[in-house]
Amino acid sequence: MGSSRTVTDARRRVQTALLLSRARASRGEARARYEDEVIRANMAVAGEVARRYHGRGIPAEDIDQVAYLGLVKAVRGFDPTVGDDFLSYAVPTLRGEIRRYFRDSGWTVRPPRSVQEVQARVTQADADLTQRLGRSPRPAEIAVHLDEPLTLVIDALSASGCFNPVSLDAPRPDAESAESPLDRMGDVDPAFASAEARLALRPLMESLPPRERRILELRYFENRTQAQIGAEVGVSQEQVSRLLSAILRKLRASLAA
Repeated sequence: MGSSRTVTDARRRVQTALLLSRARASRGEARARYEDEVIRANMAVAGEVARRYHGRGIPAEDIDQVAYLGLVKAVRGFDPTVGDDFLSYAVPTLRGEIRRYFRDSGWTVRPPRSVQEVQARVTQADADLTQRLGRSPRPAEIAVHLDEPLTLVIDALSASGCFNPVSLDAPRPDAESAESPLDRMGDVDPAFASAEARLALRPLMESLPPRERRILELRYFENRTQAQIGAEVGVSQEQVSRLLSAILRKLRASLAA
């Protein structure tokens, strides 16, 4: 099986080199025809490169299409006069196109660029070190292997679900019931809307004279009637009404200022 594949690869290299030389010497439709033959001859190579990136949260058919487009670019950009090994030029080109697609289009939740760029390397390093060590590597070991800061490696590991995050409506696979994470989230705090008003009023309340502050406390915090307030502070009900109006005007003026 291995020898048969080696022969096939060798034939492909020879055929590709011959077709590219003919394309280089041709113009117009003849050149395009030779280049199309090179693309067809090497589509299996593009498929092999693409398969290494399957299962990372992006549909396999999308990655395959990006690889085929990268193959077209490699054929159009290859110069046989610089080197005769097309695959040594094409394979890095295909990988670059796929990684660029992951970086630009693959993130449902987009982390910083530095995390995006190192995430694929971290995934590959994790696989290599697992095989070498016989266990899952620690983040520090991956950082040493890649010569990258530990904090960046940890961020990249945490971003592994950003390609295809789990919906908040999806039930937890380990839960006894079918409730979703959304069911466990808290509701909107009804006091949140008044938080800013409370923060603004607190210093103004503290600046009031004790008697005026006590009148407001009795009316708005203890829900006392004007008659009850008047009895406590020693004024009539009518005076309580006038005092409340005056205090509220003072507070409004302070807030407006």
